[in-house]
Amino acid sequence: MSQREGHFILGVTRVYEKVPLERIGVLIGENGRVKREIEEKTKTKLTIDTSSGSVIIEPAFQNTTALDLLKAQNIVRAIAHGFSPERAFRLLEDDQVLEVIDVKQYIGDKPNHIKRVLGRIIGENGKTRRILEEMTGAYISVYETYVAIIASYEVSSVVKRAIEMLIEGRAHSTVYKYVDREMFSLKRRGMTELWRKQPF
Repeated sequence: MSQREGHFILGVTRVYEKVPLERIGVLIGENGRVKREIEEKTKTKLTIDTSSGSVIIEPAFQNTTALDLLKAQNIVRAIAHGFSPERAFRLLEDDQVLEVIDVKQYIGDKPNHIKRVLGRIIGENGKTRRILEEMTGAYISVYETYVAIIASYEVSSVVKRAIEMLIEGRAHSTVYKYVDREMFSLKRRGMTELWRKQPF
């Protein structure tokens, strides 16, 4: 990481997030446990307004980096979009990203249509979401009109496209075949990279 990436050179000293009021309790945790854990693991300070849902994230130390701040922000956003803190903490890993899809942007603000589409993404008793998670290793949350994904960048791109296909009305079997093919391709590329790095 370069000096420019690692420290607050461009004057970024705080970031803001908005959390639904019903998720504030989850963000804070019992006796403040979750808030404290986020702060400790990302070297940041969280100021949470429980009446408005606004969250201010600031560096807690001189050596807090821009990446620390981004990780804290992503964890707060993940919890805001329905993930448990345990799942959100996966974003502490450097190769993990948070992708948020607003279904309304694809089909407009039509409550009945949105409900039907979200039902296709979740599946009966959560079956579709569970299958996609098992196939990709990603975490998927459906909350309000949003679908959020936690995974590596490459995997999240595959899952995002799968979600878009479900929104478009493609058959579940077609979506699973697409995911299977893409995941196989990613694994093969990963193995090729490993092979290239082997000393001979």
